[in-house]
Amino acid sequence: MGVSEEQHKAEHRGRPTNDEFRAFVAAEWAPRSTDLPTESPAAPYAALRRSAVSAAFPGERLVIPAGGLKVRSNDSDYVFRPHSAFAHLTGLGSDREPDAVLVLEPREDGSHESILYFRPLAGRDTEEFFGDSRYGEFWVGARPGLADVEAELALSARHIDELTEGMGKDIGTTVIRIVRDADRDLTAAVDAIRESVTETDEPRESEALRDADDELAHFLSTLRLVKDEWEIRQMRDAVDATANGFDAVIAALPEALQRGRGERWVEGVFGLHARHQGNGIGYDSICAAGDHANTLHWIKNTGDITGGDLLLLDAGVEVDSLFTADVTRTLPVNGRFTAAQRKVYDAVYAAQEAGIAAVRPGAKFSDVHDAAIRVIAEHLHAWGLLPEGIDVGATLDKEHGHYHRRWMVHGTSHHLGLDVHDCALARREEYLGAELAPGMILTVEPGLYFKADDLRVPVELRGIGVRIEDDILVTPDGCENLSAAMPRTSSDVEAWIARIQKS
Repeated sequence: MGVSEEQHKAEHRGRPTNDEFRAFVAAEWAPRSTDLPTESPAAPYAALRRSAVSAAFPGERLVIPAGGLKVRSNDSDYVFRPHSAFAHLTGLGSDREPDAVLVLEPREDGSHESILYFRPLAGRDTEEFFGDSRYGEFWVGARPGLADVEAELALSARHIDELTEGMGKDIGTTVIRIVRDADRDLTAAVDAIRESVTETDEPRESEALRDADDELAHFLSTLRLVKDEWEIRQMRDAVDATANGFDAVIAALPEALQRGRGERWVEGVFGLHARHQGNGIGYDSICAAGDHANTLHWIKNTGDITGGDLLLLDAGVEVDSLFTADVTRTLPVNGRFTAAQRKVYDAVYAAQEAGIAAVRPGAKFSDVHDAAIRVIAEHLHAWGLLPEGIDVGATLDKEHGHYHRRWMVHGTSHHLGLDVHDCALARREEYLGAELAPGMILTVEPGLYFKADDLRVPVELRGIGVRIEDDILVTPDGCENLSAAMPRTSSDVEAWIARIQKS
């Protein structure tokens, strides 16, 4: 419901009420259901994750906020998404419980009690029920009660108003850590509590507090490197939903050409299916036609799609648990690759095959990129695009400048899960230099990008951009391509388009 400027000003001035009116609003409602929800399938796995965090920080109070609503414009908020660390440790996803805070409260034996502080459902006799346009049930719908959350998540639940008192308990003897980037206001409040008991105001004290918080955030990020069986199921669901979205885009390509502003049409079609089958898109979709495919993060999606173009579609569905797929296919919008397009596409496919073949337990994460980029360099050298005197070995040697990066600038892989670039706080030795282990999920996504104004490449290749990306699960004996049902070879892609558009 839109709010006019005058209505908005009236809200800020306040609407007078009296006891008689409030009693009228509170009366004659059907009783609420007293049935409690069943325990979430995610709850046992979230409890195991919290146990790992507890063991790493014994005797400390750990504060993991969900974050709050963020203003989009004036009095309109963005759709709420909880912080990924909060979602991982509670099992709450989608748009659940803004302003909630998970606290791991230390026990005397060094273990922790898991307490979720949040704003429970208010009674119908409260001002919030009728008069609070941001949180009130009349405006945004009912929330769960304390008992509901305890039953669903198998942890303790308390009213958010009790959080401040809980934070200050035993402050002189209890270390507090907080995930700093989740809730700016709460972080400032926790800083004030901690600084109130330090012996000095010197900057190094504040720096030490931040270092302690960063250590917690780092641990929570790397905790997601290896997925458990529940997380892997969520990723399978996300990939399956994404495949359906790609099918829908292929079916809509003729209409996208006909209507004009085709990139927007493609974006809308995929977004429709993402929202219907999951929580929505996991990241801004890249719907890049023609030369736009050579802009790596083309999320404007403002261009036309014309006959003969390639469409580079990089998109993923985020399911309700907030796990997201990340898949790219490059599609000939007319259904057939030209000879030049096929040449580039097949080179990228060969590079991706080499990268996927490198995914196995014990291999280094960086081995995947090394395998794929060697194939890219081999093709560029064979096509005469590398500088004179620079062969494949030379361009792969960092001292010689990596000349192939003019046409393949990005890395080949990243971890994937709750965030599209998951585990982002992992250190280099824990990421690029680390060994792959069963349960890790990573992308393999080489590409070649020949910009329309790149005079170094032959005319027939200019304006062609290709990327192929799949979501790969490391298994005990190798790997599994979770998105393998979506065709990848140039001939299979053509057959895929023909099949979908014929049906």
